[in-house]
Amino acid sequence: MDFKLLPKIELHCHLDGSVRPQTVLDIAKEENVELPTYEMEQLRGLLEVPEDCTSLVEYLNRFNIPLTVMQSKSALRRITYELLEDAAAENVKYIEIRYAPVLHVNKGLTLEEVIESVLKGIKDGEADFEIKANLILSCLRHRGPESAMMVAEAGRRFLNKGVVAIDLCGAENEGFSKEYVEVISKAREYGYRVTIHAGETGYGSNVVDAINLLHAERIGHGVSIKDLKEAYDLVKEKGILLEMCPTSNIDTKIVKGYEDHPIYKFYKDGIKVSFNTDNRTVSNTNVTRECEEINEKVQISLEEYKNIYLDSVNASFASEQVKEELKKYI
Repeated sequence: MDFKLLPKIELHCHLDGSVRPQTVLDIAKEENVELPTYEMEQLRGLLEVPEDCTSLVEYLNRFNIPLTVMQSKSALRRITYELLEDAAAENVKYIEIRYAPVLHVNKGLTLEEVIESVLKGIKDGEADFEIKANLILSCLRHRGPESAMMVAEAGRRFLNKGVVAIDLCGAENEGFSKEYVEVISKAREYGYRVTIHAGETGYGSNVVDAINLLHAERIGHGVSIKDLKEAYDLVKEKGILLEMCPTSNIDTKIVKGYEDHPIYKFYKDGIKVSFNTDNRTVSNTNVTRECEEINEKVQISLEEYKNIYLDSVNASFASEQVKEELKKYI
């Protein structure tokens, strides 16, 4: 089975973790941004996670350099456009891009300008490539509920104009959902859909809270439900799709290898899953590779792949019209 030829859906892809190394160099030179090195291979080594990475916290350090060149309207627009180009090149038909707007205001842009610039990049990419895209606004857990509310308010006028959902991300502490109940509730009132990073680093209880307290419609990662029956049963019973990112989970040492990743076991037991990159540059991956690496261990049938594709379409935050178009590809 040639996964590159098959249509694909990506629901969990961070913009700042998916910047082309050459683009980092280009923007740094254009905007006089100081980099640790201007030699391509050395730079690539600083952007990609090392094999000896020990944790999610260490993994997240790889975002520092890209963020320095993502502080202008033109840079954000270009990087978004190139992400759509890269995704379309491997036959991704629909992608939901996520990023934290608060990380892109260091040189004076407003949150609204940051959001608008990425939406323009999406529009450019949709015009030039056979792909559809939407935007998820991520809120950094360590910044607190007040920061999250600012993001929700800033993105409000872009709802139904490319912005579709809100997310909580970053280092994962046990019980984080409790302090975000009010913010996420307000965001839902505004019309945001909800996906939450939870159960990525060992706390299955966070998945329970994300669903019961924050009414998450999807869960980012969710690997740790394998260790907590309450979380596992809740995800299965409610039909919550897990946005799974195998290579990233291996990079952060959440699982040892592809043979240990639970994505296929979850699927076979009736849990809805999707294949995602998390961060194309940081993890040096794409959706095709994610499928191929898991397939090498478990031999996914074409019928199984179709089911995963359709589950991903149905769980997406795309319009009903776009969903119908996406279903035709398979």
